[in-house]
Amino acid sequence: MSFPHQAAIAALRRELAADIVGQTALLDRLVVGLITGGHLLLEGLPGLAKTTAVKALAARVHAAFQRVQFTPDLLPGDLTGSEMFNPADGSLRFVPGPLFHDIVLADEINRAPAKVQSALLEAMQEHQVTIGGVTHALPPLFLVLATQNPLEQAGTYALPEAQLDRFLLHVRLDYPAAGEELRILQLHLRGGAPDAAADATPPAIDIAAVLAARQEVLQVHVAESLQRAIVDLVRATRAPERHVPRLAGTVAAGASPRAVLALALAARALAYLQGRDFVLPDDLIALAPDVLRHRLVLSIDAGLQGVDADAVIAALLGATTWP
Repeated sequence: MSFPHQAAIAALRRELAADIVGQTALLDRLVVGLITGGHLLLEGLPGLAKTTAVKALAARVHAAFQRVQFTPDLLPGDLTGSEMFNPADGSLRFVPGPLFHDIVLADEINRAPAKVQSALLEAMQEHQVTIGGVTHALPPLFLVLATQNPLEQAGTYALPEAQLDRFLLHVRLDYPAAGEELRILQLHLRGGAPDAAADATPPAIDIAAVLAARQEVLQVHVAESLQRAIVDLVRATRAPERHVPRLAGTVAAGASPRAVLALALAARALAYLQGRDFVLPDDLIALAPDVLRHRLVLSIDAGLQGVDADAVIAALLGATTWP
């Protein structure tokens, strides 16, 4: 099957690699989010190019971009917008907030309290915002890319499960390899910081092409055997001890059927990005941790045993029969 916009998406991915040194998995997942409309939660220590990568993506797409720094004193209206009173005629006028952009960077999302985080729920799920009983549609491309620091706990608010479930992928970043870190240093010493390069480069793709690519992704074939493997894997998270006895008592709540849909969609997008019109087991295996890690609720026993979500997912992936 031929996809007219597949080459443009591949070119976008290559240009992102020119802006960001290393972080190959992160760049793949940013493009996956873009061509599926799935929101991403990026978690990593400061300095690992989370914000830089998002800005590079926004610079390469001819779309409206807005960065919002989440802080404890932020209010829901600071995101959604609010109705302003006009004293001249006594009328109310809606003033759109930052969410009314194509790509929104929610920087350090866990620094805002629950009432602010909840303002994102309707926007992320329904692509709309309701203010004063009136519903306002968000742009067709609307995409939330959120970041958070896993180490800092003071002044932060953990995202509730309902909020986490709105993210297609929860991507964890690690330190770059030694060679990549040397290249980063050399680029900065030469004055070739990725930020500057991205700002000076014209957009590589427009909104219409991205929206068309999203429709093409939905045509990527997922074999029935892989569909069954996806369902089996997600169902295994709800009773992991049936597949891996040592995981007994580690999971308080497994992933919902939304994870089934998310894994299939993300795998389709990854296959599309790699120039294929069909999904391979490797696509599912590569993306399963990012799709599932934020959808598992671990028990107290898991913490006592030193078992985290990634360990549970890795064990279940090993126990899953792949066609």
